[in-house]
Amino acid sequence: MVKVLFVCLGNICRSPMAEAVFQQLVSDKGLDDKFVVDSAGTADYHVGEAPHEGTIQKLKEHGIATTGLMGRQVSIDDFTHFDYIVPMDEDNIHELRRLETLESNARLKKLLDYVPGTTVNEIPDPYLTGDFEETYALVSEACKFLLDDIRSENDL
Repeated sequence: MVKVLFVCLGNICRSPMAEAVFQQLVSDKGLDDKFVVDSAGTADYHVGEAPHEGTIQKLKEHGIATTGLMGRQVSIDDFTHFDYIVPMDEDNIHELRRLETLESNARLKKLLDYVPGTTVNEIPDPYLTGDFEETYALVSEACKFLLDDIRSENDL
């Protein structure tokens, strides 16, 4: 079982979007029994809340389920539970490295780092930009590369 955790600041926009998109890709490939997919935020602003309405709307526009998405904060246990921890930007990766323990076996790499040749380094936060379409486009492209990378590394 490969366990993937997507991380952003508040866990209401980018990381739940990535969780839902990645889960859909996994399901489309018939790999549901091979993956656990989740998301979390580095801050506790939205623990227990549903994703931002803009995220929900964008996912629905693309026929992607939003059921079960619920805000939570990253925990120390995530570093030993998940195989891949995938933050959306430099601030998130910095915060995760601050929390990371010596026991961590998780691969910690930004989502857009999986996209070869990209000139964009970070998934922009639509909570600030208001541009959920741009975020969706970047997340969707990067999740395809992430899934390909994981499948090749794990012979799936």
